[in-house]
Parts: sequence; structure tokens; C-alpha cells
Amino acid sequence: MPPISSADLYIHIPFCRSLCPYCPYNRVPFEASLVEPYLRAMQSEIDTYRSRIGDIRIGSIYIGGGTPTTVTDGLGPIVEQVRRCFTHDGPIGMETTPDDLDERTIEGLRALGVNLLSIGVQSFDDRFLRLIGRRYRASILAPAISRALEAGFESVNLDLMFALPGQTVDESLADLRTAVALGANQVTCYPLFTFPYSSVGRRLELDQVRFPNLRTRRQMYRAIHDEALAQNLERVSVWGFKQSGVTAFSSVTRDNYIGIGAGAGTHLPKLFYFNTFSVDAYTRSCARGEQPVALQMRMTDAMERFYWLYWRLYETSVPRHGFAQRFGDDDRARRLLQLALQLRLLFDAGENYVLTERGSFW
Repeated sequence: MPPISSADLYIHIPFCRSLCPYCPYNRVPFEASLVEPYLRAMQSEIDTYRSRIGDIRIGSIYIGGGTPTTVTDGLGPIVEQVRRCFTHDGPIGMETTPDDLDERTIEGLRALGVNLLSIGVQSFDDRFLRLIGRRYRASILAPAISRALEAGFESVNLDLMFALPGQTVDESLADLRTAVALGANQVTCYPLFTFPYSSVGRRLELDQVRFPNLRTRRQMYRAIHDEALAQNLERVSVWGFKQSGVTAFSSVTRDNYIGIGAGAGTHLPKLFYFNTFSVDAYTRSCARGEQPVALQMRMTDAMERFYWLYWRLYETSVPRHGFAQRFGDDDRARRLLQLALQLRLLFDAGENYVLTERGSFW
């Protein structure tokens, strides 16, 4: 493992009370008997990292899933262990689902130190909630969002889906406008992805689901992008828009990070790997004091540079100085940059190369 002085931390909780068929992430049905062994395994994995890399600085902690709020009470010892083993001085971000956001859960999140919260709303329309397999009704959304906003988080992000089967542009804009009207600090709008290994991709559970054609997706994205800006939101990623002055919520744009849990990924200098996705295999490996790595890849210098560039593009802004520092005289990167400028996917904003709306879509 390469020597490092700092990294961010990802904690994966795979448990869900219901498995949404469109979700591509590593998750299993919630079973109380699985929780305690899994939490102990994560503590063992944290200890293993401490013994291998020492007391490094941990910046942000991101807790995702799955549905992390299925085990809110058990996360306190995990976060405390991170703080005992490492120096943590950054925010804690966490995902949840609207039907978990009662007063008790919100109190637990605040006690845990969660600063940034993301709520998987997906739609304010019962028809689309049923279609994508969500188990709650739209009537619970406004009260749940209100409770979260009143709880004092630095940022509350709402995830919304668009390009749903049968959805019109006006219906997708209605969801965005509702989110803004309810006071969301940030809104992240992403299309229904039909990953081939998800239930939707295989069409095993939702036969009627068909990914809308390119023309429809293009029309919807442009309308959502323009409406978000018209609502005075700032673009913070190809999917995300936030209120001015609010901390941006992001789950993915970390350069170096350590992943804890089944299926969690880790990216360190010159190295990328995934833990085993099997909850049982993960638990057994950690109980033996082993690292539960299933797949590992060495990163070349070129891969590291383009990895950095990819996530800056995802954030829709590439610092000119950072690009020059990393790529220098790399003709391939310069040609790609010039081509993107010529195709109006980017524009030169002086200190940064910024994605256009067209570039963001593609």
C-alpha cells in the first residue's frame, strides 16, 4: 500500500428494507442477524488500515449504501473508531430515504455528527414512485424534508430521477420546482440508468420499464438544466444544482479515499481496488484479520491524470493551472481539450475550462 498522509473515507452499509429494482449498488435485504457481525467486521477493517497506514488525516466521511439509516444506532461506534484510529477534521455526509426520516432518526444523525444529508426522493408523483418500486407515498415527502431542513444540517440534497417511462418534460420540471419550493439546499437530477446487472436492466421485475430514447433524454436534460439556473441555483456537477452559499453535497468527487465495507472501493496513489461484494465473505475475511479485497488494479501515471480530469469534468469545471500541472506537454490531452472547445462542450472561462450545457449532457 502506498504511503499517504491523508485520504477521505467511504463507509458502505448494504442493508435495505426494500430493494429498488433500478438500483445498481451493492445491497441486500435487511436482516437484523446480519447487522452486528457486519458492524464488527467494519471495525476490524478500520483497525487493519490503522496498522497499515498509521494515523493519517481523514477529511470527509461519506456513508452510503444501501440505506445507512437502517443501522443509524450502530454507526456511532464506527465513527468513533475512525476518530480513535485517525485524525478526522472534515464533514460527514450520509444518504437516507424519506420514509426513514422520523424525529428519532434525525436526532441520531445529528448526534453522529452528520453535516450533509442526501434524501433519495426520486419523484413527488405517486405514479412514478410505484413504477420504480419505491415503497412510500408522495404524501410523506414534504413533512420528511421539512424535518430534515429544520434539523440544522449544513446541506440537505434531494435526489430526483428523470427520463422515467412515460414521463413528460413538464412532469420532470414539476418535480424540480417542488424540490426548490420546499427549500432544498441542493437538487441532484439524474436519469433512470438501466445498468445491465440491475433488475431494471434485466427487466426481471419491471417489464414495462424502457429507457427513453436519446432525443427525449436530451430534451429533458436541457429543460432541467435551464430551469435550475432560472431558479437561481448554481451548477455543481453534471447532475447537481445548489443554492448559493450552501456547502455542496457530493458522493464521488474525492481524489484519494479508503472504502470500508462490502463492495466499497478504494483509490490511493497508483492503486484502485474493490472489497468483496458478498456480505458474508466480507464479514468472514475481516473476522480473520484479512483485507477483504476482491479486485485490484494498478494505476499508471496517465490513468491517475485522466482520473483527475474525469472528476473535474463531472464537477463541470477544470482548473487551467491544475490541467497544465498534470498534463504538461501531453499532446493527447491537449488535443482532447481543443476538440472539446471546438465542439462547444467546453468554454474557456480564464482560470477554468467550464462545461457547457451540451458538454454536461454528453
